[in-house]
Amino acid sequence: MSEESDADEEPNVDTQTTVEAKYEAEQARLSKTFRLISGEEVLLTKRPSAFAFIGLYLLGLLVLAIHFIFDNANSLSSEDSSGFLKVTLTIIDITGGEKWPFGFIFVMLFVTWMNRLMNASTSGRWVTIGLLIITLTPLVIQLDDLLLYFTDNIIGMNKPIGGFIPLDEYNYTLFGLGFVGIYMAMTFYYQRSFHYAVTTDAVIFEHSFLLSRSHRRILFDRISEVMVERSPVGTIFGFATVTIMTDSGVGIVEENTGSGMAGAIPGTTERDGDSAVEKAGKGILRSVIGLLTYQRTIRVVRPDPKHCMYNIRHWEKAKALLNEKHKEHSQSNLLKDLKDTIVASGEEN
Repeated sequence: MSEESDADEEPNVDTQTTVEAKYEAEQARLSKTFRLISGEEVLLTKRPSAFAFIGLYLLGLLVLAIHFIFDNANSLSSEDSSGFLKVTLTIIDITGGEKWPFGFIFVMLFVTWMNRLMNASTSGRWVTIGLLIITLTPLVIQLDDLLLYFTDNIIGMNKPIGGFIPLDEYNYTLFGLGFVGIYMAMTFYYQRSFHYAVTTDAVIFEHSFLLSRSHRRILFDRISEVMVERSPVGTIFGFATVTIMTDSGVGIVEENTGSGMAGAIPGTTERDGDSAVEKAGKGILRSVIGLLTYQRTIRVVRPDPKHCMYNIRHWEKAKALLNEKHKEHSQSNLLKDLKDTIVASGEEN
């Protein structure tokens, strides 16, 4: 019986040793990734959900659709179309059809401007730069051909300048597929560049994208509030943003509402030679303009993927762990532990 028992215990010991070895190896890898201090262990890691940046992917599909529309403008009828497609086809007709890129440039500049103005997850600097490159590429090709034609046929130079780009025109379908393919790959890379961890001592936000690097470490005793925000898309696909508020203002940004231009309107400033009626009229005008352009600064919570657990899955576990560690490191809990220690020490004596 004893030999059989020893034989049964050996696999369990080996299994336990293997699990411990894997755990230690994983902790060593995470310690290097999140730059942990000595004795610190990772309790939970998270990345944004696959649907966290769905707006970026939809923007790429929109850019691809614009390329297809301009490539097939002749086969599409603006009379049977509606909305954005009808406006785009009208712009194509006004600006000279498919041959000249001015309509495409106008539409893409409008999309770039609106995307930047919305200040959403798709409004990052790299997205704006990418959209501008896509927008101006047809113009660069046209200018290259125009420069070659001007220096060769108009000026008659022995060595004409231009013709650096071996293309006669901008192929909307091919360039659209190429640009959007690169954009989609960059979006996936951007999505995977965010990494979050809850350790035994702190919350860590790690971001590494292209040449940009950021690392934020928040101790549990600095946390004042843990907020959860779920968008309609997040509710459907099961993800949410967990934002950590601190006493120093992490997670809060200031926004100005209104233009505040009352003092800059010409003709509203009083002068020495103004009569009482003119002064009263300017005062009323300033009051009306000031009311219409009233400006105020408000503090709002804006989820930033660099400083919050942006659109993570299984957010309930992350929030529960954060609340538990915050309670454990809070001053009230530390005072309670100190009190219990003093009481226990007094009873022993």
